[in-house]
Amino acid sequence: MSRRDQITMTDAEALAFLDEERTLVCATIGPRGWPHLMPLWYVVRDGRLWAWTFAKSQKAKNLERDPRATVQVEAGESYDQLRGVMFECEVTMHHDLETVAGVGGEVLRRYTPGLSPDEPLHPDAAALVQGQASKRVAFEFVEVRRSTWDHRKLAQGVY
Repeated sequence: MSRRDQITMTDAEALAFLDEERTLVCATIGPRGWPHLMPLWYVVRDGRLWAWTFAKSQKAKNLERDPRATVQVEAGESYDQLRGVMFECEVTMHHDLETVAGVGGEVLRRYTPGLSPDEPLHPDAAALVQGQASKRVAFEFVEVRRSTWDHRKLAQGVY
């Protein structure tokens, strides 16, 4: 078995990892042709990554011009603990307020301590999301290719 095969995550492991972690790095192609990397908070809907951001942000402008992105979520402090997922994606950009606000509400629930994913937002928080939705877009990251790694699967001392 190759080393690559040893460290690859299963689909279930990758989804569990995405549920544990908090930030993805989104790489788009900037206006001068250079990679543009920015962090995003995200949610997973039916196995697919989603995020929201300001419609006037550079990453949104980049994706309007070229809808391809590479996103990565990673963790680990030492080599033997490194793990992560990288997706090459076609990004669908959503502008409709219902979809954008829905993603915004999910992000708020996920990143607010004490809120559960199914819990309704407090009316003030819901109003905040609705107010922000008109200035934002939602990104749906449609996976084209995936690479995963989990170095914890390697035998101790093998690196």
